[in-house]
Amino acid sequence: MSNCNSCPSKGNCNTNAKSCGVVNHPYNKIKKVIGVMSGKGGVGKSTVTTLLAKKLNSLGYNVGILDSDITGPSIPRLMGLKDERAMSNGNDIYPVANEDNIKTMSINYMVDTESQPVVWKGPMITNAVKQFYSNVLWGELDYLLIDMPPGTGDVAMTVMQSLPINGVIMVSVPQDMISMIVAKAINMAKMLNVNVLGVIENMSYIQCPDCDKKIKLFDGEESDVFFKENNIDLLGELPMTKEIINITHNGVKEISDDLDTILSGIVNKL
Repeated sequence: MSNCNSCPSKGNCNTNAKSCGVVNHPYNKIKKVIGVMSGKGGVGKSTVTTLLAKKLNSLGYNVGILDSDITGPSIPRLMGLKDERAMSNGNDIYPVANEDNIKTMSINYMVDTESQPVVWKGPMITNAVKQFYSNVLWGELDYLLIDMPPGTGDVAMTVMQSLPINGVIMVSVPQDMISMIVAKAINMAKMLNVNVLGVIENMSYIQCPDCDKKIKLFDGEESDVFFKENNIDLLGELPMTKEIINITHNGVKEISDDLDTILSGIVNKL
């Protein structure tokens, strides 16, 4: 049974309270729930999620990350927590926090090794995602970021229909084929009356180390047309740098001044 009074989407939701599938934990007070999704894999969606969490945390916000990519989880590794395991009191699950107290939950905290596969069918996967919202003791959060699997499948539908989501951020790269697939995800969100906050364009350019000139890898005009056709905003552009690439290996730690400036511009629009 849902409890609208403790729901972060109270007053901004079209779901009938009686049919709502959200169970809000009485000890959780989550102000904003934001999904981070992409049309396909390999565009750096999970990396972007961790960078946003790190930046929001540096601004003094209490932040959590729910890794809803049950069959391809990457948040523990990106947060430098791949060797950690989740604990439970028998009813509730305790999130795993990093040194900055960014709380996270992922299926990889519940398996013996991070390479152990989760071979589940759709209903089990979607139930796990719901439990990660309802059964985890998130406590008081300003932002809960949901790292979603790529595409428009069962988990994306579950997050948009069953969780009190305030909006979604799309992560893309500046390629025409990728943009077409991202458009499907955008249209899905619109069909389900979920607010699309905008697009973060990852791997947007490389920066010359000698002259600081931004070198676009793809035709920027195609991206401009894409944003206009889909009536969405560009939240920001992330460069292709060793700093971002190394997050995959070492986790997100210190952020350079240049990257911090870009992330500041993005989170100010959320």
